[in-house]
Amino acid sequence: MTTPSALSPPSTQGRTAPAAPELTLVIPVHNEADVLPTLLNRLTELRLALATTIEFLFVDDGSRDNSVALLLQARRRLPGIRVLQLSRNFGKEPAVTAGLHHARGQAVILLDADLQDPPELIPEMVAHWRKGADVVLMKRRTRAGESWLKRTTASAFYRLINRISDAPIPVDTGDFRLMSRRTVDAINQLPERNRYLKGMFAWVGMPTVTLEFDRDPRLAGQTKWNYLKLMHLAMEGITSFSIRPLRVALVLGLAAATTGGLFGAWQVLKALIMGVSTPGYASMIAIITFLSGIQLLCVGLLGEYVGRIYLETKQRPVYIIADDSDEHQEDAYQKLRVANDDTDH
Repeated sequence: MTTPSALSPPSTQGRTAPAAPELTLVIPVHNEADVLPTLLNRLTELRLALATTIEFLFVDDGSRDNSVALLLQARRRLPGIRVLQLSRNFGKEPAVTAGLHHARGQAVILLDADLQDPPELIPEMVAHWRKGADVVLMKRRTRAGESWLKRTTASAFYRLINRISDAPIPVDTGDFRLMSRRTVDAINQLPERNRYLKGMFAWVGMPTVTLEFDRDPRLAGQTKWNYLKLMHLAMEGITSFSIRPLRVALVLGLAAATTGGLFGAWQVLKALIMGVSTPGYASMIAIITFLSGIQLLCVGLLGEYVGRIYLETKQRPVYIIADDSDEHQEDAYQKLRVANDDTDH
């Protein structure tokens, strides 16, 4: 089993590294057998439209259907396919991280397998990169197939995190983007294990061109993102790129302590002047409940940060590779170049 470093590109020591393609498409896959035939057909058309060498790097994130079998079969008719199989389902962020570590292209494009982000837009992205842009960011003009609740909560999240983060994240953007080699190398240098990639992309920066597009509905299969996973991702983003929630907790604590102190002083003064009275039990319970809620909220928030520190200190790899089809196909890029030369002629 291949287990390269989780935070650095794989070593090519001991074998001759194939010639780097101009473009790498990193495509994370998890149980996408229903949509893969259509995706592969559209990628075939893309390869014909782009007169360049392309590496299609599929990162299988522990699929339990026949996604891997379909991809390995497709290598016979679509040159440049490489299948990176993770040992289990690690999640999309680790899968994309694995793809960025192993991508060889001079430019790297992130593309979801569900075809909500049209591959037909890639030639325009490549054209802007060739003009000098390090990042070509795809902004969603419309989001077909998504509920009003999901669109509203996503918009609210982006606006919240941009108010508290030091590196503003572009609104209405996903992973669909092109990055130059120097941008990918910069991202690969970031050492954290808890990886919120949208924030990391924004933190790295680089000259950026933004293009708008209409996002298509999911072609087939079921989304892997339920609201619980989206909430977890949102918490990852907030705690990974800002400590302001801790400062808010401090302010809440000071406000609660001040209010409690003033209320206690008023009760003592009232007892001295007017005598002790029985009424006030309900209000006291309400105040205790309120203060207890603030305390639990602050402790839970602090626990989120401590938990991330704990995970970072264990230094576990972000992902583990079970198999890399490229290791058994040393001449893959020679075949790729020959196929592209034939297409050009």
